[in-house]
Amino acid sequence: MSPLPRAAGGRPSVTGVVLNYNGRDVTLDTLASLRQLTYPRFDLLVVDNGSTDGSYEAICGAFPKVRQIRVRTNRGISWGLDHGIQHALEGDADYLLLMNNDIDVDPSMVDEMVAVAEREERIGCVAPKSYYWSDRQRLWSTGGILRLRESLTRERGDGEIDRGQYDRDQQVDYVNGCAMLVAREAIERAGYWDPTYYLGLEDADFCVRVEALGYRCWYAHRARLWHRISHSIGVYKPARTFHTARSAAIFLRKHRTRLELLRGALWLLAAVPFAALRELPRGNHAAAFQKLRGFLEGLRVPLEPIPERFDDLIVEAAPAAGGGRAAPAGAG
Repeated sequence: MSPLPRAAGGRPSVTGVVLNYNGRDVTLDTLASLRQLTYPRFDLLVVDNGSTDGSYEAICGAFPKVRQIRVRTNRGISWGLDHGIQHALEGDADYLLLMNNDIDVDPSMVDEMVAVAEREERIGCVAPKSYYWSDRQRLWSTGGILRLRESLTRERGDGEIDRGQYDRDQQVDYVNGCAMLVAREAIERAGYWDPTYYLGLEDADFCVRVEALGYRCWYAHRARLWHRISHSIGVYKPARTFHTARSAAIFLRKHRTRLELLRGALWLLAAVPFAALRELPRGNHAAAFQKLRGFLEGLRVPLEPIPERFDDLIVEAAPAAGGGRAAPAGAG
């Protein structure tokens, strides 16, 4: 598949893809924020990733013109998002903006991200400047850093007060999936996000594969958003530590040497006892041991080829003539 031609003299088109799983209220807030975007060629798609909290019906009622597709079963972030990517690529988008469902965006965010993507050559992914939603001047991410530690990724600037220290567009190791602008050509060449991951590192994995094809990941400092990070990531919990460690083992197997895999395993083994002691007063020491269990699981999971198509959608009947609920693939 090759990119479709842009309208003569027009700006590139962008399709935003918001992934939601049982986040009805926060997703409604995010969609209200996205309605304020000033970019003129922006379309929006919501992927309901097997929600059971009435999200789909609530969004239909509050935003009847927003397109939705419904994934039958939640099999993780990549699984749900890939359905949205596939749907978006069937349209004419030059870029896809892949987003979490818990963000508040500056109205000019897409304008600034596209400006950087169009200005620099061979850009595959673009990151905005991200802040904590509850502390509007405290940075969460100004692009991602990859490393060989117990935690393989780090958000640059995390926890710092924004004093302009990251006010420069520049290349970064990876773009966090909280909001990732991706060139259509990069997706078509690199393929979908890997559904082997369930939670964690699926964004870094995609960026590494994009960079292997000669594209670059870039940070756009004038593009801004605020992330309700507790809704997506939460605290140090057993279920999350299991999946992040599982993802770390998968990432190391796919993208690093055996020696680096061994080093990563040693970092994790060294960290588990300290984490268990730290969490013991809170009665949360099981989270540390779930991290070890997740890493071992990630060493065993088969590394299957990334599918070329995803077909786990709930198909909604089209509305009857004269009224009714908008079909999920209707006009945005």
